[in-house]
Amino acid sequence: MSMRRLPWWIAALFLVGIAVLWIFPFLWMLSASLKDNLEMFTGGLKLWPDKFVWANYARAWNDAHFGRYLINTVVVTVITVVVVTIRCATAGYVLARYRFRGSKLFLGVLVATLFVPTGYTIIPVVKLSMQLHLIDSLGGMILALSGGAYVSAILIYYGYFRQIPRELEEAAIVDGAGFVRTFFSVMLPLAMPVTASVAVLTFITTWNAFFLPLVFTFSRPDLRTVSVGMQAFVGETATDWSGMAAAGVISIVPVVVLFIVLQRYFVEGISGAVKS
Repeated sequence: MSMRRLPWWIAALFLVGIAVLWIFPFLWMLSASLKDNLEMFTGGLKLWPDKFVWANYARAWNDAHFGRYLINTVVVTVITVVVVTIRCATAGYVLARYRFRGSKLFLGVLVATLFVPTGYTIIPVVKLSMQLHLIDSLGGMILALSGGAYVSAILIYYGYFRQIPRELEEAAIVDGAGFVRTFFSVMLPLAMPVTASVAVLTFITTWNAFFLPLVFTFSRPDLRTVSVGMQAFVGETATDWSGMAAAGVISIVPVVVLFIVLQRYFVEGISGAVKS
């Protein structure tokens, strides 16, 4: 029997079951953030706490300084998303719409860098940042995070801009628009679904970044991001697991909200749809 012949309620139950399995880890973390450490380990997979321990969130926010870490993360992530989006959009536009000597070779090198492990670039990035006296600063962290290749974002823009008719650019040129005005007034607004997709992907990557923020905040704990701040719950003899779960919920809420707001544009951008 094919899936199309199944009653709608069976398909709905199947999809609900898949959705529950998909979100169960998040629900368990939310439940663990409201338990004490003993119940967290003895309660198994039970989601409803015997006693709601709201103090876990107060401990994560105040004692572990997660309020400060959250502000640092928002500043670093927002600026990085803006820089990466504009840079990748410009690069993808040039590669898609202009032909110059070595353009295909350059595109091939970009694709080849996808297979280079990220850890191989950490040493030159840190060494260069030290020479520029950018270590132990949010500006240096932003520059290091936004200075990566982000080849996937460039290729997404590259594929999108190749589909746009050249008549739009020609009309803008006839109206006296130069490269910058054509790009920002005509091409970039058309690429809003792709921009939303790149923004979401870059936001998640930057928000969850650990290695670079850790290196850049070794001697400045006040500049830590939420991912690095998780280490505050790990002691020499014990780990505050319930406090860490509360901090995890705090750190994941902005990502979930952003994805819910931009999910329609995200799907359209990934599929390469062109809005009329």
